[in-house]
Amino acid sequence: MLITHARLADGREVDVRTEGKTIAAVETTGTLSADADELELDADGRLLLPGAIDAHVHFRQPGYSHKETWVTGSKSAAAGGVTTVVDQPNTNPPTIDGDAFDEKSEFALKSLVDYGISGGVTESWDPDSLFDRPLFALGEVFLADSTGDMGIDADLFADAVARAADAGATVSVHAEDAELFDTSVKGTDAGGEGREADADLWSAFRTAEAEAAAVERALDVGAESAASIHIAHTSTPEGVDAASEAGATCEVTPHHLLLSREDLSELGTYGRMNPPLRSEARREAVYERVADGTVDIVATDHAPHTREEKETDLWSAPSGVPGVETMLPLLLNEAREGRLTYERVRDLTAANPARIFDLPRKGAVEVGRDADLVLVDPDEPRTIRGDGLHSNCEWTPFEGFSGVFPQVTTLRGRVVYDPAGETGALSATFGDATGTNVRE
Repeated sequence: MLITHARLADGREVDVRTEGKTIAAVETTGTLSADADELELDADGRLLLPGAIDAHVHFRQPGYSHKETWVTGSKSAAAGGVTTVVDQPNTNPPTIDGDAFDEKSEFALKSLVDYGISGGVTESWDPDSLFDRPLFALGEVFLADSTGDMGIDADLFADAVARAADAGATVSVHAEDAELFDTSVKGTDAGGEGREADADLWSAFRTAEAEAAAVERALDVGAESAASIHIAHTSTPEGVDAASEAGATCEVTPHHLLLSREDLSELGTYGRMNPPLRSEARREAVYERVADGTVDIVATDHAPHTREEKETDLWSAPSGVPGVETMLPLLLNEAREGRLTYERVRDLTAANPARIFDLPRKGAVEVGRDADLVLVDPDEPRTIRGDGLHSNCEWTPFEGFSGVFPQVTTLRGRVVYDPAGETGALSATFGDATGTNVRE
């Protein structure tokens, strides 16, 4: 394929040639011409980005295919410009040993996009067989229970970090200290002290202090073992600053970046997630750290549940929201409106995760890299509607927001998403399952 008249995130106007699975040339516009057997796509000044890497998704298979599958999840990823995903271990069975890893790998063969599979930790985990597999990372390691009830105690956490350090694996941590949850808000059927059991009580229950303390503990344990610690879905400026000061990396989700407790009256139980939404002041402080480079990456914690599961009382509803399809479009809209730069969006979603997680073939529009490319037109945002997305759950916490969605997505030179048929490479919107494990 030859893509002409494209604009990169840094403003350069280029022609890009792909050969096989890789980028073969990136030259100033007008330099390259198409060969006779080469598909030519005129970008006409549109923005060309490296495929996004979502380092935190829950595609739910095995065990919870009614929520999501590798097919629906990867379609959602491709339609959102995500060409690599990292699946987390809290499935059924949980990915805590070699056999469970192998079982999940069979489901992942149906993925349209590239993927990594992270291993988890419970009392019955088998690190020897787990680290014998092409593991992406150890994580999401839970310091407090979330979906899947995989929270572990301090001793097991320290042992797991040490084992990961010996294996050279990054440890991605879900940092919340359950001992600092405010249980008083659960004191009565009404949610405590006469308050209605509104969705904001989840934020009051799982306190910001609980996250900050757990981040500090995780960093201390990591330092003792010289382990590589990555703090998942950081929702507080205190957590971001602690990770940055310790030389660790951290991620922020789109929902913690763009939503706050002020949105919970409208979201209801659809806004319950772990960690929960924070105050508007904390949200703004986290956004500042995303914009100024303190935050390393944006990842979604894509955690779909059905409407039926969500539409219950606050204390029974499962935690989590979908997000893999809307992450890049939302960030591109932030850049379109001048709150972020396109270069920052590129770094948060592609360059930085490729560097942090040692994916040297991903994350950049450069010669020799995988031809994972996303073509978008920032001048054509669209309104986000849950029933127009591709996740199994068919809803989004960003209903009514604006997003800049991909017009073409390629994975290693193969078109995997082309809703308008621009490339002529697909007979339908999506390509076939072509994803592979990035650690193999």
